[in-house]
Amino acid sequence: MQLTPTLGTENQSPYQVESRREIIALLRGLSDSNQLISMLINGGAEVFITSILHIDEAANLVIVDSAPGQLANQRIAEANRISFEGLLDKIGIQFSANKVSIASFENRPSLQFPIPATLIRLQRREYYRINTPLSTPIKANFPVEVDGRIETLKLTLVDISCGGIAVLDEKKILDVTVGTTYDHCKVELPGIGLVDVSLQIRNSQELVLLNGKSNRRVGCQFINLSNAVLASVQRYIMKLERERNSKLTGIR
Repeated sequence: MQLTPTLGTENQSPYQVESRREIIALLRGLSDSNQLISMLINGGAEVFITSILHIDEAANLVIVDSAPGQLANQRIAEANRISFEGLLDKIGIQFSANKVSIASFENRPSLQFPIPATLIRLQRREYYRINTPLSTPIKANFPVEVDGRIETLKLTLVDISCGGIAVLDEKKILDVTVGTTYDHCKVELPGIGLVDVSLQIRNSQELVLLNGKSNRRVGCQFINLSNAVLASVQRYIMKLERERNSKLTGIR
């Protein structure tokens, strides 16, 4: 069974990995570090969070945790293509399977599929950061105190990583003192959903635009991010990366 990478092209160098030894090492890295990975079916319409339980090199199998519920696992098993996305040491890892089967591992429900023949390893970067689309701006909502009352400040997202976000504060309302924390900030990630996060100010930069107006870019760090929210942020980053690579390669 021949498997193809999530990005769907053979021209992903230096992203594409074809060495079986290296692919197994990366998959074992995800397993050994107990990293959550996203399992996508129906073109990403359904996403399940799983983890790699075991790599059986002799049987040429990857064994992952099952989805919650028999019906969900049945839909996964019946899917024509299953994509997997995760992060290992802040590196994006993507691979896919043409078929997943229901199995059992150490007396617990599981899913299994052949070790992928190819895998995508995105470029290494500290908390891999990606710009958000300018055509459809995303808003990050900060609860701030204005004249003794709490108001929602809606700021445009500039970029995002699993470590935090950067926003534009045109009216310069945020307290940008390093260490200032804003709880219950909300960000609507397109195609993923609403996430509720605590953000701590890490840096700020005054910008002068081409039209002469000024703006302020504020870098914020996620604080005490839950595994569920981290998985959502991770899925959105991978979604943006897929869309960007599709545009670069002309694949839709």
